[in-house]
Amino acid sequence: MGRLFGTDGVRGVANADLTAELALGLSVAAAHVLAEAGTFEGHRPKAVVGRDPRASGEFLEAAVVAGLASAGVDVLRVGVLPTPAVAHLTGALGADLGVMLSASHNAMPDNGIKFFARGGHKLADELEDRIESVYEEHRTGAPWQRPTGSGVGRVSSYDQGLDQYIAHLLGVLPNRLDGLKIVLDEAHGAAARVSPEAFARAGADVITIGAQPDGLNINDGCGSTHLDLLKAAVVEHGADFGIAHDGDADRCLAVDGAGEEVDGDQILAVLALAMREHGTLRGDTVVATVMSNLGFKLAMEEQGLALVQTAVGDRYVLESMKEHGYALGGEQSGHVIVLDHATTGDGTLTGLLLAARVAETGRTLADLAGVMKRLPQVLINVPDVDKSRVKTSAELSAAVTEAERELGSTGRVLLRPSGTEPLVRVMVEAADIEQARSVASRLADVVKSALG
Repeated sequence: MGRLFGTDGVRGVANADLTAELALGLSVAAAHVLAEAGTFEGHRPKAVVGRDPRASGEFLEAAVVAGLASAGVDVLRVGVLPTPAVAHLTGALGADLGVMLSASHNAMPDNGIKFFARGGHKLADELEDRIESVYEEHRTGAPWQRPTGSGVGRVSSYDQGLDQYIAHLLGVLPNRLDGLKIVLDEAHGAAARVSPEAFARAGADVITIGAQPDGLNINDGCGSTHLDLLKAAVVEHGADFGIAHDGDADRCLAVDGAGEEVDGDQILAVLALAMREHGTLRGDTVVATVMSNLGFKLAMEEQGLALVQTAVGDRYVLESMKEHGYALGGEQSGHVIVLDHATTGDGTLTGLLLAARVAETGRTLADLAGVMKRLPQVLINVPDVDKSRVKTSAELSAAVTEAERELGSTGRVLLRPSGTEPLVRVMVEAADIEQARSVASRLADVVKSALG
C-alpha cells in the first residue's frame, strides 16, 4: 500500500479513493494513536470536526464523527467553515484533535481528511505514519478495543464557531478598512459566509462573487485557481482590489485595481514590509519555498530582509517557522502563515491584513506589490507519469543539467512531484518569457517520455 498521507492530509476522489470506510477507520486509528501518545490522559477526549461545502463532505463527516465517537471521543461538529477556522477552534476550545474534511483547491469530486493536533497544529509526520500503520493493522485483522456504555463519545453541534472565528480575525487587524471597495471571490467554498462578513464588519464596502455554494460548484471556474471572474469584477465595479480564496480558504491571491494578479510572493513581500515597520517580523526574516519567484528573493535582499527557503508545502514552511521562531512565511500559491495569529495558512486573515496595509498607507495595491518584480515563470503540470522516479531517471537528470546550463545565472529549473495529485510539476524561470516557455516545454516532453 502506498502512503495514504500526502503533504496535506489524505486526499482522493470521494467514494472511490476516499471512502466512508477509510474515513471511519482513519478516525478510529487517530483516536487510538493519540491515546497511546498520552494526549487524552486524565480527561475525556474532545474533537472538533468541520468541512467545506462539497456534497461528499456530508457522508464523510458522518463517517469521521462515527469513528471518533465509537473510540470514546466527544465530538463538536462546527459545520461548514474554512480549514484555518477549524484549526483555530481546535485550539480555542481546548480540543485534543481537529478534523477538516476538504480537498482545498481540487475539483469537486475530490475530498480529503486533515487532522490537527491539540492547539490546532498539523500532526507531526511520525504521528501520521503511526495512524496509517495502526489503521492498516486493524483493517486486515485485529479488532479494535471499543468503549461501551457511558464510555462512548457524545456528538453535539457547535454553532458559535463562525462568530468566534470572525471575532478572532477582527481582533488581529491593526486598523479598519473604511473607504475601501473590495471584491471577494469565495470559490463557492468554505469561506462563503465568513469572509464577506469579516471584511464588512472591518468597514470595507464588499462585493461578493462565488459565494453561493451548492455542494457541487466549489472551485468551479472561480476562486484562487481561476482569477478571470475576479479580474473582470474588480474592473467592472471600479473596486480598489479583489481577494480570491480557494475551496477551504487557507489560500489568498489578489487582483489589483487594474485587474492584474498579485500572487502569494507579492502578498508576502507587502506583509513582510508592514510587519517590519510594526516591529513584528522576528529576525527580519521571511520563510518561503523553493517555488518562490527569483524576483521575491531579490526583493527581500534589496529590502535588507533575510529569506529562508524550504521544500514545497506549507507544512514545511510552518516547521521552519516554529523551529526558528519566525513570524511570517508562505507560498507563491497564496498559503500565507502569520504565526502569531494562526497555526496554518489563513486566506481570510491574509486578505484582511493585505487590505489593512492598503488602508493604512493610502497606497494602491499595485504600488505596494511593486516592491518586487516577478521574473517570467512557466509552470507545466505533466499528468499520468511515475512521479516516484523524478530523482532517479538518468534521462531526466541530463535534460535538467542541459537546461540549467542554457539558463545560466538568469534563471532556474525546478521539477517537483505533486504531493496531492498524480503529476510532476515542471517550473522554469528566465529573464525572457519565450526562453522560459521553450525550456519548460522541452523538459515537460522529457518528463513524459522518461516517466510515462
